[in-house]
Amino acid sequence: MIKDNLQHVHDKITQTAKACDRDPNQIKLIAVSKTKPCSAIESALNAGQCAFGENYVQEGIEKVQYFRQLSLNIPIEWHFIGPLQSNKSKLVAEHFDWVQTVDRLKIAKRLNEQRPNSLLPLNILIQVNISNEQTKSGIMSDELLPLAHEIARLPNLKLRGLMAIPKAETAPNQQRIAFEQMFNLYSTLKKHYPIDTLSMGMSDDMTTAILAGSNMIRIGSAIFGMR
Repeated sequence: MIKDNLQHVHDKITQTAKACDRDPNQIKLIAVSKTKPCSAIESALNAGQCAFGENYVQEGIEKVQYFRQLSLNIPIEWHFIGPLQSNKSKLVAEHFDWVQTVDRLKIAKRLNEQRPNSLLPLNILIQVNISNEQTKSGIMSDELLPLAHEIARLPNLKLRGLMAIPKAETAPNQQRIAFEQMFNLYSTLKKHYPIDTLSMGMSDDMTTAILAGSNMIRIGSAIFGMR
């Protein structure tokens, strides 16, 4: 089932990318494995999926350690995609490859200080609250350049781009407004820093996100089924 679901998602990525004259190979798929057992991740790995997203620190670390102990000849890439509290930053800095939800300089500095020297710099996405929702994390658009400037100076971090979770909309044209705003922010930031990643789009809005310029999508239920 997971293998078939992954194929369906990849087919959808290819179809959408070709519709807007983009290379589907330039759109990266993150399989959101939060709350899913290691057996489900193994099924995805066997189907060729190597990048996974986790929302909860302890759960994610347990999975990272589980697969590390297996000593698989597969380069698994772990993305932290949930809200990050200061008291958990050390664990994330030590175990994950990417953090997609940085929205405070304090967190960025802690990740920088706590990243082991034996590891490559931690890949960082700045989360933008593009729909200005009070219940969501992320910086406001006008705070982006000052925060990016500070993060880019931290030696154990590598600024890769932006991430957003726009307000859920039922109409594609409404969805697209926020995604296009994010693409404009990404394009502006790219003039200042060598970034390459715009992470937006989930199971329900991945098509609209890709059409608007996303090159990293985070898919959970369409791959692993509903929680």
